[in-house]
Amino acid sequence: MARKRRRRLLVPEARDALDRLKADVMNTVSAEDAKFEAAKRQSVPLTNGDNGELTARQAGKVGGPIGGQMVKKMIALAQMQLLNEQQQNENRS
Repeated sequence: MARKRRRRLLVPEARDALDRLKADVMNTVSAEDAKFEAAKRQSVPLTNGDNGELTARQAGKVGGPIGGQMVKKMIALAQMQLLNEQQQNENRS
């Protein structure tokens, strides 16, 4: 039996911010455009609507680069936030 993937966010209120991040890392106007841009870069025939004819490998080529770049950007943001917090704590001492 196949496992159903859950696409729920840990913080649902962050949906808009994550969509903006996706568009930002892919240099597109919207998050929706990001997946089509990634598909174009990987020569994957992604279309609006049903893409059931895509192989798992092709689908991974579309989502992988987007997710990887988003994770790198989120780690950089978290590191900057930690550094700022550390500096603020040192200034209080």
